[in-house]
Amino acid sequence: MVIGRAQEQASFNKLLQSTQAEFVVIYGRRRVGKTYLVREFFKNRIVFSFTGSYETETATQLNNFYEELIRVWALAENRKKPKNWSEAFHLLTDFLLAMPASSEKIVVFIDELPWLDRTGAGFVSALAYFWNQHGSRMNNLILMTCGSAASWILRKLLNDKGGLHNRITKRIELKPFTLNETKAFCQFKNLKFTQYQIAQLYMVMGGVPYYWQAVELGKSVPQVIDQLCFEQNGLLATEFRPLFQSLFKHAENHIQIVETLAKHPYGMTRNQLLEQSKVNNGGSFARILDQLIDCGFVKALRPFGKKTKETVFRVIDFYSIFYLKFINGNTSDRTNVWQSLSNGAVYQSWMGYAFENICLTHLKPIHEALGIGGIYTQASSFYFKGNEELPGVQIDLIIDRNDGIINLCEAKYTNDEFVLTKEYTAVLRRRRTVFQHLTRTKKSVVTTLLTSYPALQNAYYREEVHSEVSLERLFK
Repeated sequence: MVIGRAQEQASFNKLLQSTQAEFVVIYGRRRVGKTYLVREFFKNRIVFSFTGSYETETATQLNNFYEELIRVWALAENRKKPKNWSEAFHLLTDFLLAMPASSEKIVVFIDELPWLDRTGAGFVSALAYFWNQHGSRMNNLILMTCGSAASWILRKLLNDKGGLHNRITKRIELKPFTLNETKAFCQFKNLKFTQYQIAQLYMVMGGVPYYWQAVELGKSVPQVIDQLCFEQNGLLATEFRPLFQSLFKHAENHIQIVETLAKHPYGMTRNQLLEQSKVNNGGSFARILDQLIDCGFVKALRPFGKKTKETVFRVIDFYSIFYLKFINGNTSDRTNVWQSLSNGAVYQSWMGYAFENICLTHLKPIHEALGIGGIYTQASSFYFKGNEELPGVQIDLIIDRNDGIINLCEAKYTNDEFVLTKEYTAVLRRRRTVFQHLTRTKKSVVTTLLTSYPALQNAYYREEVHSEVSLERLFK
């Protein structure tokens, strides 16, 4: 049973109709469901499956490969154990050539490739030879490869300048569930949460299927958060460091950058991040930042009308933010920890920030709700410190449209119907005026509310608000 993943399943169906050999690369963060998706969709077509092991010597990996091949091809037992990856792929080739001729697609699935590429192992070159010499000529073959270390996938496979250059026929970045997919998953598990409650849990752990799988039937949202996050052996109580260590070599610098960004909810420029994170400048810093972006932990937002060097970076991984804000240092054998932590100002500021991140990661349904799904847009942010002439302004999401309109989005997370006051309306109007004055844009600038509960459409609402997207629309 595959929940959601409509676009990926459509791509898989096209692969099954292909008349040529296909080399597919699927990448995405740990626990996002890559392996499950492939095994469930292609379960009747996988003729050989092998998964790399974390921090395991090449000799052991080769032995595991050989043993898995024996399981599906008895004749492999009469062949020599491979001493290197070239010999291993020669064995795989012989197995595939020994299969009865058929036009039906078959799948070879190799999972966690980055863990197989140990120093001096020669894995990538052996894989390239296998594909170029044999796999690419087998028109009924789909070579399906996966990996959590997106930076390795991009560097060694998708952007390879050697034997695998331009050999990948399909690339799929598997992202966490959207709110809509998460709702479908909850329905499948018979979890009786409202959309608002799903959003509350989403702000804690994002759309990572493995985390949602651990949610127990019958527990309330606070009970779920306490069990997963604050019990000493809770799944998310100890997930933070292993998450990064499994994705990156020498992960301490990655963690340091995420920790630094998490202290600045509205983002930091590259120079600010470099200075405060204490990570050494140079190629390593740029590479680490790119890796965090590739793996979905950090988002780069270019300020409206500014140059690339003024790009602002912010953490958008829900679990990382929640861990650093609340879990770290608070796991214990006590009960109702979350009830205690969720009563202060820190909780309120986190809720607002987390809701903004939900909006930033659900731009497509926002566009659809605004009726601009077919219009080219650019998302950006805007910050003005203020001076003697004009007050300071912070706008975290701007939708710049090609149809002559700019939406200044204001995200507002409340637990009840949102009511605009005279004072708050004045703030929104002043923000719009300052933006128009400083940018000198000739486009029409309007205010758009992004709300957890629909706003009360009083006189102040009608005076300033052009459009509104409520949480319900983000589930579409």
